[in-house]
Amino acid sequence: MTALRPERESGASYGKQQPYEDPAVLGEWYDSASFDPPGAEPSYDTTGADEPWIPPADDETVALRVPDPPRRRSGGESISASDASTASAATGVTPGGRAARRKAAKGRHGRHGGASEPAADPAGPASGGRPLSRVEARRQARARKPGPAVIASRALGEVFITTGVLMLLFVSYQLWWTNVRAHAQADKEASSLQDDWASGKRAPGSFEPGQGFAILHIPKLDVVVPIAEGISNKKVLDRGMVGHYGESPLKTAMPDAKTGNFALAGHRNTHGEPFRYINRLTAGDPIVVETQDKYYVYKMSSILPVTSPSNTSVIDPIPQGSGFTTAGRYITLTTCTPEFTSKYRMIVWGKMTEERPRSKGKPDALVQ
Repeated sequence: MTALRPERESGASYGKQQPYEDPAVLGEWYDSASFDPPGAEPSYDTTGADEPWIPPADDETVALRVPDPPRRRSGGESISASDASTASAATGVTPGGRAARRKAAKGRHGRHGGASEPAADPAGPASGGRPLSRVEARRQARARKPGPAVIASRALGEVFITTGVLMLLFVSYQLWWTNVRAHAQADKEASSLQDDWASGKRAPGSFEPGQGFAILHIPKLDVVVPIAEGISNKKVLDRGMVGHYGESPLKTAMPDAKTGNFALAGHRNTHGEPFRYINRLTAGDPIVVETQDKYYVYKMSSILPVTSPSNTSVIDPIPQGSGFTTAGRYITLTTCTPEFTSKYRMIVWGKMTEERPRSKGKPDALVQ
């Protein structure tokens, strides 16, 4: 207990009261292990001993409080409030009475000394920290649920993507795979023809629809393709071969005929596309038809870039528009135009210039 003590005089009432020493200094002195010897200078600081000291107010009351006087260090320097707050922060001790320390402890560790509660999730409870009611939860669920327009747009987008993928696959099939398959089938048919010719299995004469009987050579275009009877897509053209107009009402002559027009049809795009570049032929370019017994050499004479598919006069014995005016031995190549369409037809004509037996070897057009 720290309180004022009266100074006694003989036979006198309470006189002048002397203040106690600075409590901080007294604390240091009481904490020391021994007292100073008699007659020695005191080891504690007595500076400012004459200054009055006021005890701290009781923290448990509601009375007026007087600020604590600045404490003094051993050298007589006063401790300011900022130094005290710094020291309390460094040591973890909160200045003030028990109520202040208790309040600070509640702020740091919660009411019961545990960790402070985490902040509320803004996505969970409603604003204000309270949990969502059923109505509010349903309302938020409906707000998050996509509407009919969003669902329709997603479905339409998926349809477009699927359609695009299917179209890409179809185009790849048409432009690439049909050519691969048709070239393989045409090469197989050409090899089979040459093997049969070498073994003598076939002889000139009439041929069944779809049956190969000759090989067409266009040296300028690097084309070597079998010729089959008929112009059926399934049996002839789609298998990479060219077809001979050999059925009525579009029946034309064979190469060995004394006069007539040997007319052929072939794809310009896809399925081997043997006639894709016949528009590049110029007058005088050779076109050779190889059979079991002979080579028939034609020279390109003219071209009709565009005509109607129903214009069958271009394969007459004396084809109209070719420039030929008398009967002769002609060849006609027909294909679709423009590219990747079948709206019109392109026609190329040639006239036979040489008939060479196989026993004499290949003609000059195939040797060069």
